[in-house]
Amino acid sequence: MPLLDIKNLTLEIDTPLGLVKALDKINLSIDSREVRALVGESGSGKSLVVKSIVGALSDRWQVTADRMNWKGQDLLSMSDSQRRAITRSEISVVLQNPATALDPSATLREQIEESIADSQLDKGWFWQRRQQRREMAAQQLHKVGIRDHDLCLASYPHQVAEDIAQKFALAMALVSNPKLLIADNPTMGMEPTTKVQVLRLLAKLNKTRELSILFVSHDLLAISAMADTMTVLYCGQTVESGKMSQLKRRPLHPYTKALLDSAPSFRRDLPPKAALSCLDGTIPTLQHLPIGCRLGPRCPRAQKECVKMPDVRRIHDHHYACHFPLHRDKT
Repeated sequence: MPLLDIKNLTLEIDTPLGLVKALDKINLSIDSREVRALVGESGSGKSLVVKSIVGALSDRWQVTADRMNWKGQDLLSMSDSQRRAITRSEISVVLQNPATALDPSATLREQIEESIADSQLDKGWFWQRRQQRREMAAQQLHKVGIRDHDLCLASYPHQVAEDIAQKFALAMALVSNPKLLIADNPTMGMEPTTKVQVLRLLAKLNKTRELSILFVSHDLLAISAMADTMTVLYCGQTVESGKMSQLKRRPLHPYTKALLDSAPSFRRDLPPKAALSCLDGTIPTLQHLPIGCRLGPRCPRAQKECVKMPDVRRIHDHHYACHFPLHRDKT
């Protein structure tokens, strides 16, 4: 049984023009010790998927799903307190903009020590437990590359640089020893040396502590080094998912191929100083979504049938939603 199992997740947002589907039948599952990448260009709905999992959405937005389970328990039927308890102890999140996620009225020391549960501490007097919290906080900051922990912990969120805030948010997410880490662009703004250090830390935790990771990022090179499986989103829809090695070698959806071709690291045949390939056009707005396949207006393989929503098809563990997939003359 997977840790997280989502089927047909739909998110509708109320706009002056009526309800629009920001997410349309998203499918996602994460097993124990799995590292799954969630990729797609800006506006594809990656952050909305993350917020839907942890329940950080507006009450005015309508969230439905055929199945949205955590260890077999239905997340949508839980109360807010039950969802918060799971998020506190078992699911940790690093949001895309840590500066706005942190409490501006509390020091970083107060925030990270509050994240350390009493069950993680040894028995003792209250001053001994307080000292344990301080030592654990300092150790966690060192692991993510923050050397001057005293200065960092004494600061407020607005007093530290953006990259330090990003590292601190990651340390705060890992300090509770979660079962699942949802990392929304965790290395954004970091220098290359620190980025490698953070990725090695996550890979080590995945192997030694059996930490499952949902890795949301635009960095395809980091994703290819970290992820076992990958789910590709476009405009709020799941277009393809499967093993990372299989998707890199033989993508079936035109959008997946365009996404991989846009990264020079995956183009061995790319001549020096050659122009990078990209799809024409831009991702549509929620108020002007195309009928049927949402990639249709930009897809080089689009035909008349694309005005209908494509069914999700499966080849072993490889899922795709396309009327005219690559490498397959007959569908």
